[in-house]
Amino acid sequence: MSKIALDLRGLLCPLPVIRVQDKIKTLQQGDELEVTCTDPGVMHDIPTWCRINGHSVLASRSSDYEFILNLQVGGSDGD
Repeated sequence: MSKIALDLRGLLCPLPVIRVQDKIKTLQQGDELEVTCTDPGVMHDIPTWCRINGHSVLASRSSDYEFILNLQVGGSDGD
């Protein structure tokens, strides 16, 4: 199992979700992805995308103007 960080600061919707989707396609089931963003919309958009595509949100938090989500890759990528 790998733990990967993905810095998406400065990107606005829909780019954070697209970049998460692209990165998850390169990972294995069970891998963890920590995503750091500055667009507050990710706190809704990424968990919704994860639920639809079979991935899990392990934790989410905000710090100053950053929004951090910890995801676990599930068995489906929506393809």
